[in-house]
Amino acid sequence: MKHSLVSLGLSLTLLVPAALAPAGCGGAKTPEPAAEQAQAVTFPAIDGNAVLQHTKVLASDEFEGRAPGTKGEELTVNYITDQFQKVGLKPGNTDGTFIQKVPMVAITPDPTTELVFRKGGAVQKLKFRDDVVAWTKRVTDTVTLNKSAVVFVGYGVEAPDYTWDDYKGVDLKGKTMVVLIGDPPVPDPNDPTKLDPNVFGGRAMTYYGRWTYKYEMGQAKGASAVLIVHETEPAAYPWAVVQGKAGEQCDLIAPDKNMGRVPVEGWITLDQAKKLFAMAGQDFDALKKQAVTREFKPVALGVTASMTLHNTIRTFDSRNVIGMIEGSDPKLKNEYVIYTAHWDHFGIGVPVNGDKVYHGANDNATGTGGLIELARAYKNLPVAPKRSIIFLAVTAEEQYLLGSDYYARTPIYPLSKTLAAINMDSLNMYGRTKDVTITGFGKSDLDDYAREVAAAQERVINPDPAPERGGYFRSDHFSFAKQGVPALASGGGIDYIGKPPGWGKKHREEFTANDYHKPGDNVKPDWVLDGAVQDLQYYFMVGYRVAQADKYPEWKPGAEFKAKRDAMMKGTN
Repeated sequence: MKHSLVSLGLSLTLLVPAALAPAGCGGAKTPEPAAEQAQAVTFPAIDGNAVLQHTKVLASDEFEGRAPGTKGEELTVNYITDQFQKVGLKPGNTDGTFIQKVPMVAITPDPTTELVFRKGGAVQKLKFRDDVVAWTKRVTDTVTLNKSAVVFVGYGVEAPDYTWDDYKGVDLKGKTMVVLIGDPPVPDPNDPTKLDPNVFGGRAMTYYGRWTYKYEMGQAKGASAVLIVHETEPAAYPWAVVQGKAGEQCDLIAPDKNMGRVPVEGWITLDQAKKLFAMAGQDFDALKKQAVTREFKPVALGVTASMTLHNTIRTFDSRNVIGMIEGSDPKLKNEYVIYTAHWDHFGIGVPVNGDKVYHGANDNATGTGGLIELARAYKNLPVAPKRSIIFLAVTAEEQYLLGSDYYARTPIYPLSKTLAAINMDSLNMYGRTKDVTITGFGKSDLDDYAREVAAAQERVINPDPAPERGGYFRSDHFSFAKQGVPALASGGGIDYIGKPPGWGKKHREEFTANDYHKPGDNVKPDWVLDGAVQDLQYYFMVGYRVAQADKYPEWKPGAEFKAKRDAMMKGTN
Protein backbone atom coordinates (compact mmCIF):
# COMPACT_ATOMS: atom_id res chain seq x y z
CA MET A 1 0.00 0.00 0.00
CA LYS A 2 1.34 3.38 -0.99
CA HIS A 3 1.62 5.92 1.83
CA SER A 4 2.28 9.62 1.98
CA LEU A 5 4.33 11.13 4.79
CA VAL A 6 1.19 12.08 6.69
CA SER A 7 -0.28 8.58 6.52
CA LEU A 8 2.86 7.32 8.22
CA GLY A 9 2.27 9.65 11.15
CA LEU A 10 4.83 12.29 10.19
CA SER A 11 3.96 15.94 10.69
CA LEU A 12 3.35 18.28 7.82
CA THR A 13 4.50 21.88 7.99
CA LEU A 14 3.25 24.47 5.54
CA LEU A 15 3.60 28.20 5.11
CA VAL A 16 0.14 29.52 5.80
CA PRO A 17 -1.50 32.88 6.45
CA ALA A 18 -1.01 34.39 9.88
CA ALA A 19 -4.74 34.15 10.47
CA LEU A 20 -4.19 30.40 10.85
CA ALA A 21 -1.78 30.85 13.72
CA PRO A 22 -3.32 30.40 17.18
CA ALA A 23 -4.47 33.82 18.39
CA GLY A 24 -3.26 35.00 21.76
CA CYS A 25 -5.22 37.40 24.00
CA GLY A 26 -3.92 40.34 22.00
CA GLY A 27 -3.84 38.54 18.68
CA ALA A 28 -6.08 38.83 15.66
CA LYS A 29 -9.68 37.77 16.06
CA THR A 30 -10.75 34.79 14.02
CA PRO A 31 -12.14 34.25 11.52
CA GLU A 32 -10.98 37.24 9.46
CA PRO A 33 -9.25 37.79 6.12
CA ALA A 34 -5.80 36.31 5.85
CA ALA A 35 -2.95 38.60 6.84
CA GLU A 36 -0.10 39.11 4.40
CA GLN A 37 2.61 37.90 6.73
CA ALA A 38 3.06 34.14 6.70
CA GLN A 39 3.95 32.02 9.67
CA ALA A 40 4.83 28.36 10.01
CA VAL A 41 2.03 26.17 11.38
CA THR A 42 2.55 22.49 12.04
CA PHE A 43 -0.28 20.09 11.43
CA PRO A 44 -0.17 17.30 14.01
CA ALA A 45 1.30 13.88 13.42
CA ILE A 46 -1.56 11.37 13.18
CA ASP A 47 -0.97 7.67 12.74
CA GLY A 48 -3.24 6.40 9.98
CA ASN A 49 -2.36 2.80 10.79
CA ALA A 50 -3.68 3.33 14.33
CA VAL A 51 -6.98 4.57 12.88
CA LEU A 52 -7.11 1.46 10.72
CA GLN A 53 -6.44 -0.84 13.69
CA HIS A 54 -9.24 0.76 15.73
CA THR A 55 -11.52 0.32 12.74
CA LYS A 56 -10.64 -3.36 12.35
CA VAL A 57 -11.43 -4.03 16.00
CA LEU A 58 -14.71 -2.10 16.06
CA ALA A 59 -15.89 -3.57 12.74
CA SER A 60 -14.93 -7.15 13.59
CA ASP A 61 -17.43 -10.00 13.89
CA GLU A 62 -16.70 -10.08 17.62
CA PHE A 63 -18.30 -6.63 18.04
CA GLU A 64 -21.47 -7.87 16.31
CA GLY A 65 -22.25 -4.67 14.45
CA ARG A 66 -22.24 -2.42 17.55
CA ALA A 67 -26.00 -2.14 18.04
CA PRO A 68 -27.11 -0.21 21.14
CA GLY A 69 -28.15 -2.34 24.08
CA THR A 70 -26.29 -5.45 22.96
CA LYS A 71 -23.05 -7.27 23.64
CA GLY A 72 -21.65 -5.19 20.79
CA GLU A 73 -22.34 -2.00 22.73
CA GLU A 74 -20.67 -3.40 25.84
CA LEU A 75 -17.53 -4.29 23.91
CA THR A 76 -17.52 -0.98 22.04
CA VAL A 77 -18.02 1.25 25.07
CA ASN A 78 -15.33 -0.63 26.98
CA TYR A 79 -12.94 -0.33 24.05
CA ILE A 80 -13.43 3.42 23.60
CA THR A 81 -13.20 4.05 27.33
CA ASP A 82 -9.98 2.05 27.52
CA GLN A 83 -8.51 3.95 24.56
CA PHE A 84 -9.48 7.33 26.05
CA GLN A 85 -7.74 6.33 29.27
CA LYS A 86 -4.63 5.19 27.39
CA VAL A 87 -4.53 8.50 25.51
CA GLY A 88 -4.62 10.26 28.88
CA LEU A 89 -7.98 12.01 28.63
CA LYS A 90 -9.81 13.08 31.75
CA PRO A 91 -13.25 11.56 32.38
CA GLY A 92 -15.69 13.80 30.54
CA ASN A 93 -18.67 13.41 32.83
CA THR A 94 -18.81 15.59 35.92
CA ASP A 95 -19.55 12.45 37.97
CA GLY A 96 -15.95 11.37 37.36
CA THR A 97 -16.70 8.75 34.69
CA PHE A 98 -16.34 8.52 30.93
CA ILE A 99 -20.02 7.61 30.56
CA GLN A 100 -23.23 9.52 29.98
CA LYS A 101 -26.19 7.16 30.30
CA VAL A 102 -28.85 7.48 27.60
CA PRO A 103 -32.23 5.94 28.59
CA MET A 104 -33.71 4.05 25.65
CA VAL A 105 -36.44 1.71 24.58
CA ALA A 106 -35.93 -0.88 21.86
CA ILE A 107 -39.05 -2.04 20.03
CA THR A 108 -39.22 -4.93 17.56
CA PRO A 109 -42.41 -5.47 15.53
CA ASP A 110 -43.61 -8.98 14.68
CA PRO A 111 -42.56 -9.40 11.03
CA THR A 112 -45.60 -11.58 10.22
CA THR A 113 -47.83 -8.50 10.18
CA GLU A 114 -49.19 -6.95 7.00
CA LEU A 115 -50.74 -3.66 5.92
CA VAL A 116 -54.15 -3.98 4.28
CA PHE A 117 -55.81 -1.32 2.11
CA ARG A 118 -59.53 -1.75 1.35
CA LYS A 119 -62.03 0.01 -0.86
CA GLY A 120 -65.37 -1.71 -1.07
CA GLY A 121 -64.64 -5.27 -2.09
CA ALA A 122 -61.14 -4.47 -3.35
CA VAL A 123 -58.25 -5.49 -1.10
CA GLN A 124 -54.53 -4.72 -1.37
CA LYS A 125 -52.22 -6.57 1.01
CA LEU A 126 -48.69 -5.30 1.60
CA LYS A 127 -46.15 -7.76 2.86
CA PHE A 128 -43.97 -6.60 5.74
CA ARG A 129 -40.44 -5.75 4.69
CA ASP A 130 -41.02 -6.45 0.98
CA ASP A 131 -43.77 -3.84 0.47
CA VAL A 132 -44.03 -1.96 3.75
CA VAL A 133 -41.76 -1.26 6.68
CA ALA A 134 -43.61 0.10 9.70
CA TRP A 135 -43.09 0.50 13.42
CA THR A 136 -44.27 2.33 16.48
CA LYS A 137 -42.24 4.39 18.93
CA ARG A 138 -44.95 4.03 21.56
CA VAL A 139 -43.89 1.92 24.51
CA THR A 140 -46.72 -0.56 24.27
CA ASP A 141 -47.12 -4.22 23.36
CA THR A 142 -49.67 -3.70 20.61
CA VAL A 143 -50.68 -0.91 18.26
CA THR A 144 -53.69 -1.34 15.98
CA LEU A 145 -54.65 0.65 12.93
CA ASN A 146 -58.29 -0.26 12.27
CA LYS A 147 -59.94 0.87 9.03
CA SER A 148 -58.26 4.26 9.16
CA ALA A 149 -59.26 6.57 6.29
CA VAL A 150 -56.33 7.20 3.93
CA VAL A 151 -55.54 10.76 2.83
CA PHE A 152 -52.84 11.85 0.38
CA VAL A 153 -51.19 15.05 1.66
CA GLY A 154 -48.64 15.63 -1.10
CA TYR A 155 -45.25 16.46 0.42
CA GLY A 156 -46.82 17.06 3.82
CA VAL A 157 -45.30 20.52 4.20
CA GLU A 158 -46.63 23.38 6.28
CA ALA A 159 -44.18 26.24 5.73
CA PRO A 160 -45.40 29.79 6.35
CA ASP A 161 -41.96 31.08 5.35
CA TYR A 162 -42.67 29.81 1.83
CA THR A 163 -46.45 30.46 1.97
CA TRP A 164 -46.94 26.72 1.55
CA ASP A 165 -49.62 24.52 3.15
CA ASP A 166 -50.31 20.95 2.08
CA TYR A 167 -52.95 20.50 4.82
CA LYS A 168 -55.58 23.02 3.65
CA GLY A 169 -58.89 22.34 5.37
CA VAL A 170 -58.21 18.72 6.27
CA ASP A 171 -58.86 16.97 9.59
CA LEU A 172 -56.35 14.14 9.96
CA LYS A 173 -57.30 12.95 13.45
CA GLY A 174 -57.36 9.17 13.38
CA LYS A 175 -56.51 9.03 9.69
CA THR A 176 -53.59 7.65 7.70
CA MET A 177 -51.39 10.13 5.89
CA VAL A 178 -49.70 9.04 2.67
CA VAL A 179 -46.90 11.49 1.93
CA LEU A 180 -44.11 11.98 -0.60
CA ILE A 181 -40.47 12.14 0.44
CA GLY A 182 -38.40 15.28 0.03
CA ASP A 183 -39.23 18.94 -0.52
CA PRO A 184 -41.71 19.95 -3.20
CA PRO A 185 -39.47 20.26 -6.31
CA VAL A 186 -40.84 23.60 -7.49
CA PRO A 187 -39.68 24.51 -11.02
CA ASP A 188 -37.83 27.76 -11.58
CA PRO A 189 -40.28 30.10 -13.38
CA ASN A 190 -37.40 31.37 -15.51
CA ASP A 191 -36.07 27.92 -16.41
CA PRO A 192 -38.44 24.95 -15.91
CA THR A 193 -35.51 22.52 -16.24
CA LYS A 194 -34.19 23.79 -12.88
CA LEU A 195 -35.64 24.17 -9.39
CA ASP A 196 -36.68 27.53 -8.00
CA PRO A 197 -33.77 28.61 -5.74
CA ASN A 198 -36.13 30.80 -3.70
CA VAL A 199 -38.44 27.96 -2.65
CA PHE A 200 -37.24 25.20 -0.28
CA GLY A 201 -33.61 25.90 -1.07
CA GLY A 202 -33.91 24.98 -4.72
CA ARG A 203 -31.91 21.82 -5.23
CA ALA A 204 -30.80 21.65 -1.59
CA MET A 205 -33.04 19.80 0.83
CA THR A 206 -34.51 21.73 3.73
CA TYR A 207 -35.75 20.15 6.94
CA TYR A 208 -39.24 20.13 5.41
CA GLY A 209 -37.99 17.37 3.13
CA ARG A 210 -36.70 15.07 5.85
CA TRP A 211 -38.66 11.92 6.63
CA THR A 212 -38.53 12.77 10.33
CA TYR A 213 -40.38 16.02 9.59
CA LYS A 214 -43.20 14.04 7.95
CA TYR A 215 -43.70 11.99 11.11
CA GLU A 216 -43.54 15.10 13.29
CA MET A 217 -46.30 16.68 11.20
CA GLY A 218 -48.40 13.55 11.53
CA GLN A 219 -48.04 13.82 15.29
CA ALA A 220 -48.99 17.51 15.21
CA LYS A 221 -52.08 16.77 13.09
CA GLY A 222 -53.24 13.84 15.24
CA ALA A 223 -52.87 11.21 12.52
CA SER A 224 -52.98 7.53 13.38
CA ALA A 225 -50.40 6.60 10.76
CA VAL A 226 -47.90 8.26 8.45
CA LEU A 227 -46.76 6.26 5.42
CA ILE A 228 -43.99 7.75 3.28
CA VAL A 229 -43.74 6.71 -0.36
CA HIS A 230 -40.18 5.57 -0.99
CA GLU A 231 -38.42 6.77 -4.12
CA THR A 232 -34.72 6.10 -4.38
CA GLU A 233 -33.61 9.37 -5.95
CA PRO A 234 -35.20 11.88 -3.54
CA ALA A 235 -34.63 9.58 -0.55
CA ALA A 236 -30.96 9.18 -1.61
CA TYR A 237 -30.92 5.47 -0.74
CA PRO A 238 -32.55 2.29 -2.05
CA TRP A 239 -35.43 0.35 -0.49
CA ALA A 240 -32.88 -2.03 1.00
CA VAL A 241 -31.86 0.73 3.41
CA VAL A 242 -35.47 1.16 4.54
CA GLN A 243 -35.65 -2.59 5.05
CA GLY A 244 -32.89 -2.18 7.62
CA LYS A 245 -35.53 -0.53 9.83
CA ALA A 246 -37.74 -3.63 9.74
CA GLY A 247 -36.21 -5.03 12.92
CA GLU A 248 -35.52 -3.57 16.32
CA GLN A 249 -35.57 0.22 16.56
CA CYS A 250 -34.49 2.37 19.46
CA ASP A 251 -35.80 5.64 20.78
CA LEU A 252 -35.41 7.87 23.78
CA ILE A 253 -38.09 7.39 26.41
CA ALA A 254 -40.28 10.43 27.01
CA PRO A 255 -42.18 10.83 30.32
CA ASP A 256 -45.44 9.83 28.55
CA LYS A 257 -43.83 6.58 27.32
CA ASN A 258 -43.87 8.12 23.84
CA MET A 259 -47.66 7.86 23.68
CA GLY A 260 -47.76 11.30 22.07
CA ARG A 261 -46.09 9.88 18.95
CA VAL A 262 -48.00 8.81 15.86
CA PRO A 263 -49.16 5.22 16.54
CA VAL A 264 -47.79 3.87 13.24
CA GLU A 265 -44.86 5.30 11.27
CA GLY A 266 -43.58 3.67 8.13
CA TRP A 267 -42.70 3.52 4.44
CA ILE A 268 -44.31 1.85 1.43
CA THR A 269 -42.70 1.10 -1.91
CA LEU A 270 -43.42 3.21 -4.96
CA ASP A 271 -45.02 0.25 -6.75
CA GLN A 272 -47.44 -0.35 -3.89
CA ALA A 273 -48.24 3.36 -3.69
CA LYS A 274 -49.18 3.40 -7.37
CA LYS A 275 -51.41 0.34 -6.86
CA LEU A 276 -53.05 2.08 -3.88
CA PHE A 277 -53.83 5.17 -5.95
CA ALA A 278 -55.14 3.04 -8.82
CA MET A 279 -57.48 1.28 -6.36
CA ALA A 280 -58.70 4.72 -5.31
CA GLY A 281 -59.35 5.69 -8.94
CA GLN A 282 -56.51 8.20 -8.89
CA ASP A 283 -53.41 8.67 -11.00
CA PHE A 284 -50.32 8.76 -8.80
CA ASP A 285 -48.16 10.68 -11.25
CA ALA A 286 -50.86 13.29 -11.87
CA LEU A 287 -51.39 13.91 -8.15
CA LYS A 288 -47.64 14.06 -7.58
CA LYS A 289 -47.46 16.77 -10.23
CA GLN A 290 -50.26 18.71 -8.49
CA ALA A 291 -48.39 18.42 -5.18
CA VAL A 292 -45.61 20.63 -6.54
CA THR A 293 -47.95 23.63 -6.53
CA ARG A 294 -49.18 25.89 -3.73
CA GLU A 295 -52.73 25.20 -4.88
CA PHE A 296 -52.54 21.51 -3.91
CA LYS A 297 -55.19 20.30 -1.47
CA PRO A 298 -55.26 16.97 0.40
CA VAL A 299 -57.01 14.15 -1.42
CA ALA A 300 -59.14 11.62 0.47
CA LEU A 301 -58.59 8.34 -1.34
CA GLY A 302 -61.75 6.61 -0.15
CA VAL A 303 -59.54 3.75 1.05
CA THR A 304 -59.04 2.40 4.58
CA ALA A 305 -55.81 1.12 6.13
CA SER A 306 -55.55 -1.62 8.74
CA MET A 307 -52.49 -3.01 10.49
CA THR A 308 -51.58 -4.49 13.86
CA LEU A 309 -48.08 -4.26 15.30
CA HIS A 310 -47.26 -6.75 18.04
CA ASN A 311 -44.10 -5.56 19.71
CA THR A 312 -41.26 -7.00 21.72
CA ILE A 313 -40.03 -4.31 24.10
CA ARG A 314 -36.91 -3.89 26.14
CA THR A 315 -35.66 -0.83 27.99
CA PHE A 316 -32.03 -0.15 28.78
CA ASP A 317 -29.45 2.54 29.32
CA SER A 318 -27.23 3.00 26.30
CA ARG A 319 -24.09 5.09 26.67
CA ASN A 320 -22.28 8.04 25.22
CA VAL A 321 -18.54 7.93 25.92
CA ILE A 322 -16.99 11.28 26.78
CA GLY A 323 -13.43 12.34 27.49
CA MET A 324 -11.83 15.75 27.74
CA ILE A 325 -8.64 17.77 27.75
CA GLU A 326 -8.91 20.70 30.09
CA GLY A 327 -8.10 24.10 28.66
CA SER A 328 -4.83 25.76 29.66
CA ASP A 329 -6.28 29.25 30.18
CA PRO A 330 -7.90 29.55 33.63
CA LYS A 331 -10.30 32.18 32.27
CA LEU A 332 -11.37 30.11 29.28
CA LYS A 333 -11.14 26.48 30.38
CA ASN A 334 -14.87 26.44 31.19
CA GLU A 335 -15.62 26.99 27.52
CA TYR A 336 -15.66 24.07 25.11
CA VAL A 337 -15.13 22.75 21.60
CA ILE A 338 -16.78 19.36 21.03
CA TYR A 339 -15.72 16.68 18.57
CA THR A 340 -18.34 14.01 17.89
CA ALA A 341 -18.40 10.63 16.16
CA HIS A 342 -21.03 7.92 16.51
CA TRP A 343 -19.86 4.49 17.59
CA ASP A 344 -23.01 2.50 16.74
CA HIS A 345 -24.21 0.59 13.71
CA PHE A 346 -27.03 -1.89 13.01
CA GLY A 347 -25.85 -5.00 14.83
CA ILE A 348 -26.91 -8.39 13.55
CA GLY A 349 -29.63 -8.43 10.92
CA VAL A 350 -30.99 -10.06 7.81
CA PRO A 351 -28.12 -11.85 6.04
CA VAL A 352 -26.84 -10.45 2.75
CA ASN A 353 -24.65 -12.79 0.73
CA GLY A 354 -24.41 -15.00 3.81
CA ASP A 355 -23.19 -12.25 6.16
CA LYS A 356 -25.53 -11.20 8.98
CA VAL A 357 -23.17 -8.79 10.79
CA TYR A 358 -23.70 -5.16 9.80
CA HIS A 359 -20.08 -4.23 10.44
CA GLY A 360 -20.24 -0.47 9.92
CA ALA A 361 -16.53 -0.21 9.13
CA ASN A 362 -16.54 3.06 7.22
CA ASP A 363 -19.78 4.17 8.87
CA ASN A 364 -18.60 4.85 11.50
CA ALA A 365 -15.82 2.73 12.96
CA THR A 366 -13.45 4.95 10.99
CA GLY A 367 -14.81 8.11 12.62
CA THR A 368 -14.60 6.54 16.07
CA GLY A 369 -11.02 5.46 15.47
CA GLY A 370 -10.32 8.94 14.15
CA LEU A 371 -11.80 10.47 17.30
CA ILE A 372 -9.39 8.44 19.45
CA GLU A 373 -6.38 9.46 17.37
CA LEU A 374 -7.50 13.08 17.24
CA ALA A 375 -7.61 13.03 21.04
CA ARG A 376 -4.08 11.65 21.03
CA ALA A 377 -2.91 14.48 18.78
CA TYR A 378 -4.37 17.05 21.18
CA LYS A 379 -2.87 15.27 24.17
CA ASN A 380 0.55 15.35 22.52
CA LEU A 381 0.55 19.13 22.32
CA PRO A 382 3.17 20.72 24.58
CA VAL A 383 0.49 23.13 25.84
CA ALA A 384 -3.23 22.39 25.76
CA PRO A 385 -5.52 24.80 23.90
CA LYS A 386 -6.91 27.70 25.88
CA ARG A 387 -10.40 26.21 25.94
CA SER A 388 -11.31 22.65 26.87
CA ILE A 389 -11.72 20.03 24.15
CA ILE A 390 -14.47 17.42 24.49
CA PHE A 391 -14.35 14.08 22.67
CA LEU A 392 -17.84 12.61 22.48
CA ALA A 393 -18.50 9.16 21.02
CA VAL A 394 -22.27 8.97 20.78
CA THR A 395 -24.73 6.11 20.63
CA ALA A 396 -27.67 5.44 18.32
CA GLU A 397 -26.90 7.83 15.47
CA GLU A 398 -28.32 5.20 13.16
CA GLN A 399 -31.58 5.36 15.13
CA TYR A 400 -31.81 9.02 14.18
CA LEU A 401 -29.18 10.78 16.24
CA LEU A 402 -30.46 9.66 19.63
CA GLY A 403 -27.18 9.83 21.55
CA SER A 404 -26.21 13.27 20.32
CA ASP A 405 -29.78 14.48 20.69
CA TYR A 406 -29.80 13.35 24.30
CA TYR A 407 -26.51 15.13 25.00
CA ALA A 408 -27.65 18.31 23.26
CA ARG A 409 -30.91 18.32 25.24
CA THR A 410 -29.28 17.39 28.55
CA PRO A 411 -25.71 18.67 28.12
CA ILE A 412 -22.97 17.96 30.62
CA TYR A 413 -21.38 21.30 29.73
CA PRO A 414 -23.52 24.39 29.03
CA LEU A 415 -24.34 24.89 25.37
CA SER A 416 -23.97 28.63 25.91
CA LYS A 417 -20.31 27.92 26.68
CA THR A 418 -19.91 25.49 23.78
CA LEU A 419 -18.30 27.28 20.85
CA ALA A 420 -18.73 24.59 18.22
CA ALA A 421 -19.48 20.96 17.48
CA ILE A 422 -17.30 19.29 14.83
CA ASN A 423 -18.64 15.97 13.60
CA MET A 424 -16.79 13.09 11.97
CA ASP A 425 -18.97 10.52 10.21
CA SER A 426 -17.20 8.13 7.83
CA LEU A 427 -13.59 9.06 7.14
CA ASN A 428 -12.17 9.12 3.65
CA MET A 429 -10.32 5.83 3.23
CA TYR A 430 -9.54 6.10 -0.48
CA GLY A 431 -6.74 8.60 -0.73
CA ARG A 432 -6.02 12.30 -0.52
CA THR A 433 -8.27 14.82 -2.22
CA LYS A 434 -7.83 18.28 -3.69
CA ASP A 435 -11.03 19.44 -2.03
CA VAL A 436 -13.02 19.35 1.19
CA THR A 437 -16.78 19.00 1.19
CA ILE A 438 -18.88 21.01 3.66
CA THR A 439 -22.47 19.92 4.08
CA GLY A 440 -24.64 22.94 4.79
CA PHE A 441 -21.98 25.29 3.46
CA GLY A 442 -22.59 28.95 4.24
CA LYS A 443 -24.42 28.46 7.51
CA SER A 444 -21.79 29.56 10.05
CA ASP A 445 -18.39 31.15 10.68
CA LEU A 446 -16.97 27.65 10.98
CA ASP A 447 -16.88 27.59 7.19
CA ASP A 448 -14.38 30.46 7.30
CA TYR A 449 -12.08 28.53 9.62
CA ALA A 450 -12.45 25.49 7.37
CA ARG A 451 -11.63 27.43 4.22
CA GLU A 452 -8.33 28.76 5.56
CA VAL A 453 -7.28 25.43 7.06
CA ALA A 454 -8.07 23.70 3.77
CA ALA A 455 -6.03 26.33 1.92
CA ALA A 456 -3.07 25.49 4.15
CA GLN A 457 -3.42 21.92 2.90
CA GLU A 458 -3.58 23.22 -0.67
CA ARG A 459 -7.23 22.21 -0.89
CA VAL A 460 -10.38 24.07 -1.79
CA ILE A 461 -13.75 24.04 -0.06
CA ASN A 462 -16.74 22.79 -2.05
CA PRO A 463 -20.36 22.68 -0.95
CA ASP A 464 -22.16 19.35 -0.72
CA PRO A 465 -22.35 17.96 -4.29
CA ALA A 466 -25.73 16.38 -3.49
CA PRO A 467 -27.58 18.89 -1.28
CA GLU A 468 -30.89 17.34 -2.29
CA ARG A 469 -30.02 14.37 -0.07
CA GLY A 470 -30.32 16.46 3.08
CA GLY A 471 -26.98 15.42 4.49
CA TYR A 472 -26.95 18.27 7.00
CA PHE A 473 -29.89 16.69 8.81
CA ARG A 474 -28.52 13.16 8.86
CA SER A 475 -25.67 13.10 11.35
CA ASP A 476 -24.84 14.16 14.88
CA HIS A 477 -23.84 17.77 14.20
CA PHE A 478 -27.54 18.43 13.51
CA SER A 479 -28.47 17.66 17.12
CA PHE A 480 -26.26 20.55 18.22
CA ALA A 481 -27.37 22.85 15.41
CA LYS A 482 -31.02 22.35 16.39
CA GLN A 483 -30.14 23.60 19.86
CA GLY A 484 -28.30 26.61 18.41
CA VAL A 485 -24.64 25.54 18.63
CA PRO A 486 -22.63 26.23 15.43
CA ALA A 487 -21.89 22.82 13.97
CA LEU A 488 -19.58 21.71 11.18
CA ALA A 489 -20.25 18.74 8.94
CA SER A 490 -17.43 18.23 6.49
CA GLY A 491 -14.93 15.73 5.23
CA GLY A 492 -12.99 14.39 2.29
CA GLY A 493 -14.01 15.71 -1.08
CA ILE A 494 -14.58 13.93 -4.35
CA ASP A 495 -11.63 15.21 -6.40
CA TYR A 496 -9.09 12.49 -5.63
CA ILE A 497 -5.41 13.06 -6.33
CA GLY A 498 -4.24 10.67 -9.02
CA LYS A 499 -7.75 9.58 -9.99
CA PRO A 500 -9.63 10.50 -13.17
CA PRO A 501 -12.44 13.08 -13.10
CA GLY A 502 -15.67 11.62 -11.75
CA TRP A 503 -13.96 8.80 -9.85
CA GLY A 504 -14.94 10.14 -6.45
CA LYS A 505 -18.59 10.61 -7.35
CA LYS A 506 -18.76 7.14 -8.86
CA HIS A 507 -17.14 5.63 -5.78
CA ARG A 508 -19.69 7.29 -3.48
CA GLU A 509 -22.55 6.02 -5.59
CA GLU A 510 -21.15 2.48 -5.54
CA PHE A 511 -20.75 2.60 -1.75
CA THR A 512 -24.34 3.77 -1.33
CA ALA A 513 -25.66 1.06 -3.62
CA ASN A 514 -23.56 -1.85 -2.37
CA ASP A 515 -22.36 -1.21 1.19
CA TYR A 516 -24.22 1.64 2.89
CA HIS A 517 -26.06 0.24 5.92
CA LYS A 518 -25.39 -3.28 4.70
CA PRO A 519 -23.05 -6.08 5.90
CA GLY A 520 -20.77 -5.17 3.00
CA ASP A 521 -19.48 -2.12 4.88
CA ASN A 522 -16.30 -3.97 5.84
CA VAL A 523 -12.65 -2.99 6.00
CA LYS A 524 -11.57 -3.10 2.34
CA PRO A 525 -8.22 -4.31 1.04
CA ASP A 526 -7.88 -1.25 -1.23
CA TRP A 527 -8.21 1.31 1.57
CA VAL A 528 -5.55 4.04 1.57
CA LEU A 529 -4.86 5.89 4.81
CA ASP A 530 -3.60 9.18 3.43
CA GLY A 531 -7.06 10.71 2.98
CA ALA A 532 -8.18 9.89 6.52
CA VAL A 533 -5.03 11.46 7.96
CA GLN A 534 -5.41 14.51 5.75
CA ASP A 535 -8.96 15.02 7.02
CA LEU A 536 -8.10 14.38 10.67
CA GLN A 537 -5.38 17.03 10.46
CA TYR A 538 -7.96 19.38 8.98
CA TYR A 539 -10.45 18.61 11.78
CA PHE A 540 -7.72 19.16 14.34
CA MET A 541 -6.69 22.56 13.06
CA VAL A 542 -10.25 23.85 12.68
CA GLY A 543 -11.11 22.89 16.26
CA TYR A 544 -7.80 24.12 17.63
CA ARG A 545 -8.27 27.53 16.07
CA VAL A 546 -11.79 27.81 17.46
CA ALA A 547 -10.45 26.89 20.90
CA GLN A 548 -7.84 29.65 20.67
CA ALA A 549 -9.97 32.38 19.11
CA ASP A 550 -10.87 35.72 20.68
CA LYS A 551 -14.55 35.36 19.77
CA TYR A 552 -17.21 32.71 19.42
CA PRO A 553 -18.12 31.54 15.92
CA GLU A 554 -21.63 32.59 14.92
CA TRP A 555 -24.35 31.52 12.54
CA LYS A 556 -24.50 33.50 9.33
CA PRO A 557 -27.45 35.86 8.77
CA GLY A 558 -30.41 33.85 7.48
CA ALA A 559 -29.30 30.54 9.02
CA GLU A 560 -32.31 28.79 10.52
CA PHE A 561 -30.48 28.18 13.82
CA LYS A 562 -29.29 31.75 14.38
CA ALA A 563 -32.30 32.96 16.38
CA LYS A 564 -31.96 30.15 18.92
CA ARG A 565 -28.25 30.80 19.38
CA ASP A 566 -28.77 34.54 19.69
CA ALA A 567 -31.38 33.99 22.41
CA MET A 568 -29.09 31.53 24.19
CA MET A 569 -26.12 33.88 24.14
CA LYS A 570 -28.00 37.00 25.14
CA GLY A 571 -26.38 38.33 28.29
CA THR A 572 -23.76 35.54 28.52
CA ASN A 573 -20.84 37.31 26.84
